[in-house]
Amino acid sequence: MSQHRPVGALIRLPRLLGALAALLALAAVLTGCGPSDDAAGGGGRGGGTADGRRAAADRVELPATEPKPQLPVTVRSSDGRDVTVTATDRIVPLSGASSEVVFGLGLGGRVVARDITATFEQARNLPVVTRAHDVSAESVLSLKPTLVLAETTTGPAEAIGQIRAAGVPLVVLDPAKKLDDVGTRIDQVAAALGVRAAGDELRTRTQGRIDQARKGIPRDAAAGGGRPRVAFLYLRGSASVYLLGGAGSGADSLIEAAGGIDAGKESGLKKDFTPITSEALAKAAPDVILVMSKGLDSVGGVDGLLKIPGVGQTPAGLDRRIASVDDGVLLNFGPRTDAVLTSLVEQIHRGGR
Repeated sequence: MSQHRPVGALIRLPRLLGALAALLALAAVLTGCGPSDDAAGGGGRGGGTADGRRAAADRVELPATEPKPQLPVTVRSSDGRDVTVTATDRIVPLSGASSEVVFGLGLGGRVVARDITATFEQARNLPVVTRAHDVSAESVLSLKPTLVLAETTTGPAEAIGQIRAAGVPLVVLDPAKKLDDVGTRIDQVAAALGVRAAGDELRTRTQGRIDQARKGIPRDAAAGGGRPRVAFLYLRGSASVYLLGGAGSGADSLIEAAGGIDAGKESGLKKDFTPITSEALAKAAPDVILVMSKGLDSVGGVDGLLKIPGVGQTPAGLDRRIASVDDGVLLNFGPRTDAVLTSLVEQIHRGGR
């Protein structure tokens, strides 16, 4: 069994350095500092090991042998259709999460395209046919796929219809939004590919590693006490998108599994995401702020994050406790989720060092 290293970094300074942090943030503005194109997790501002951690988590573990699909198979698509799959030699997964599972099952060599969120090493050089659930039917069909894996959020509907009208088997999957969905997603993809036995093995291995990752939670937090309040902020500075995660964001499931309290959900946010306000952040009162690494870069790193109204005044902002995980893996809920949990446990409880 291979060992996963953390996929992010945590920056933590004492409250006594708050004044110095403010001066440094001001200096960053005055000198025009911007995000780095190759910055890694944790803002890449204080951890020399961030790139190494990202590289360690940037691959999907492959099985020793490629399974032989048992075809044809007929599966029920999440949109209510029965889909018969007769060949899997040219697979197009239209989400990063599905891509991870296909590779984890050992059929990555048959994948001929990817979604923009499939950023792991083995898929990186494949042509991109989907961006933010917006699929190009023409691009997909030009690759002559024998099976397309979509999600209920994939669109537009016209593109999905065009792919099906061309006679290509297309299986729609429910999005994975919480930790309990990992095994279900593996089972669904394995069934569509005709490799149920390989799916059973991957599901068992993945669940075992998730269980192992959770053993790293400190005893007091595992017992229900001393759990840090963690707020997930979805940031896209270039588009002026600043959102606070609540119930159903996906991050809430991970935070709770890592022995934390989802601050947005605990503060009463019923929606998965809501625009960030000073009032909402004050009510959430997070001890730790969790972000995606590219989102952190998009606002200018930790110093830029602390300039978003309300962030710097939270306990997390005052202590500069910022946890980050790569965008391409945080909410995928697949074979690499144990690495996400290992990283979160380390970051939110022990400072990530």
